[in-house]
Amino acid sequence: MSSGLHTAYRVVRRVGEGTAGVSLVLDGSLAAEPGQFVMAWLPGVEERPLAVMDDDPLSLTVCDVGPFTCAMCALRPGDRVWVRGPFGHGFRPEGRRHLLVGGGSGTASLALLAKVARAHEGEVVAAVGARTAEGLMLAWRLREAGARVVLATDDGSAGVPGTVVGAVAPYLAEGWPDAVYGCGPEPMLAALAERTGALGLPCWVSLERVMRCGIGVCGSCHCGERLVCADGPVFRAEDVFPCGRGDGGGEEGHD
Repeated sequence: MSSGLHTAYRVVRRVGEGTAGVSLVLDGSLAAEPGQFVMAWLPGVEERPLAVMDDDPLSLTVCDVGPFTCAMCALRPGDRVWVRGPFGHGFRPEGRRHLLVGGGSGTASLALLAKVARAHEGEVVAAVGARTAEGLMLAWRLREAGARVVLATDDGSAGVPGTVVGAVAPYLAEGWPDAVYGCGPEPMLAALAERTGALGLPCWVSLERVMRCGIGVCGSCHCGERLVCADGPVFRAEDVFPCGRGDGGGEEGHD
């Protein structure tokens, strides 16, 4: 369990993620479940939630979308970042065949899941989507973890043309996965919930919300009656997208 206190880490490696952002490998480990997050703090800038991309060494993936993430993306080896956590409820792999579906920086929540599932001799297919090839994130890390990677881009510049939910349709139609896990933009997650619900497949999704405290105090991350930081960020898909249990159809951040 987290003490809630900040720990200082130094950046030891910086990996570019196309034009989207960077992954930062830090100089220590952190015991975390796949899908849990930390509150990362840069003094004088801000503190924001980031998914744990890897636990040993602790690694964070950042999509450059605002002042805080821009400052994180500017860090170089030797620079320091302060972290508290981990927080929240993560993914618990079910069965042996795991289908991971990620979009943008949300893929970070799935990278550690792939590592844990493979360590338990599970089969992992990880689908990663973005608008263009330059926006794809963490395919390299998923391959390192032993996953079979499927790419999808809206403009067809890499992998399967179209959405990432469309790219996994053959796996769903074949009934290949024992369970499905998703993290990314909510329209993508809603479409995934609808597809898996129509097929009766267990599906877990990680939601992204602005979080100020990370421990359920400020209430800024509410999702209906739930708090994403304390009750999630991982939920059963039917609990947050109830219309996903029915007739099928539809399609398609931690800052």
